[in-house]
Amino acid sequence: MSAVQQVVRAQDWLSPRAGLVQLRGIAQVALTSSPWAGLLFTVALFVDGWRIGVYGLLGAASSAAAAALLGAERQGVGKGLQGYCGCLTGIALVVRLGASWQTAVLTVLGAAVCSVLSAAAGRLLTPLGLPVLTAPYCLVAGALTVALPNAPVVAGAAARVQGFTDLTAAEAGRAFCNNIGQIFFLDKWYAGLIVLAGLFVASRVAALAAMGASAVALLTACAMGLPADRIAEGLYGYNAVLCAIALTAVFLALTPWTAGYAALAVVASVPFAAAWEAFAQPSGGTPFTWPFTVTTWLFLAAAPALDRPGLSFEKAPSRKHLRENTFEKADVTP
Repeated sequence: MSAVQQVVRAQDWLSPRAGLVQLRGIAQVALTSSPWAGLLFTVALFVDGWRIGVYGLLGAASSAAAAALLGAERQGVGKGLQGYCGCLTGIALVVRLGASWQTAVLTVLGAAVCSVLSAAAGRLLTPLGLPVLTAPYCLVAGALTVALPNAPVVAGAAARVQGFTDLTAAEAGRAFCNNIGQIFFLDKWYAGLIVLAGLFVASRVAALAAMGASAVALLTACAMGLPADRIAEGLYGYNAVLCAIALTAVFLALTPWTAGYAALAVVASVPFAAAWEAFAQPSGGTPFTWPFTVTTWLFLAAAPALDRPGLSFEKAPSRKHLRENTFEKADVTP
C-alpha cells in the first residue's frame, strides 16, 4: 500500500464513525468491544475527574489514529484494539504529571508508540498463542514514569500488619468498588460502580467475574496482612479483576474448571502486585497492569497442558481469537 493510500485510509476514520472507534478503544481496556460499555466507561472517567476523561480520550484517539496512519489492520482498529493502550497511557501520564500542554504532547507521542509496540508484540506473541494485552502500555508508561524528572516518586509500600488486616464495612465496600475502578486509575468508589455497570452491559459473565475477583482479591490482600489504606484504594485488586475477565469471559471456555482456574489466577495476582510494587518503588515506578499481563500469559501458556474441560489443548482459544482480544463475538466493524 502506497503512502498516499495509507493517508486516505487514515482519513476514513475522521468521520462520525471515529466516535464509535473511540468508544471501543476505551472499552477494550476491559477486553470488550462494546461501544455502550465504552460510553459508560467514559462517563466513569469524567465522573472521577475531567482531566482523566480528557487525557483518556486523547490517548485512545492518538493511538488509533497513529495505527490507521501507519496502515494497521482496519478490522483491529475498528474494534478498538489500537486504542486501549493509548487510553491507559494518557490517564497514567496525567495522574503522574498533571494536566499541561507538555503532558498532552507526551500523551500523543506515547500513544502513537503504543500502536507500534502493539504491532510488534502481536507478531512475537501470536505464534506462541498469547495475546498482547496491556504490555505496550506498561512499557511506554513505565519508561516515561521512570525517565521523567517531574514525575513524583511513589511512596513506598507500607509495612504489612501481623495476621489478618481488619477493614471496616465502609473500607471493604470502597475496596470492592475501587478494585474495579482502578483498572482506569479511578479512585472514587462510585466511578467503579459505573465501570461495573458498563461490564454488565457488555457481558454478564465478565461483570460477575469482575465482582467475584474483587471479593477474592480483597480477602487475599487482607489474609496477607497488606496495608488497609492501599487495600481500600483498590491497588491490589484491579489486576485480579482483569485476570478474571480475561480467563473466564475471553480466552477460555467457561466451565467450573476454568472458573476455579481463574480464581487461582486472581489469588496469585495479589502477591505478584505487592511484590511488583516493592520492586518498582525505588525507581519511582508502579506495577501498572504488569501483574495482570504476566499472570494471564502464564495461566494461558499452562492451560493447553492441563487435561480438564475448558483448559485442555482442544478447548484452548484459536490464534484468531487471541488477536481479537475481546469477549464480543460479533464481528461488527464500522
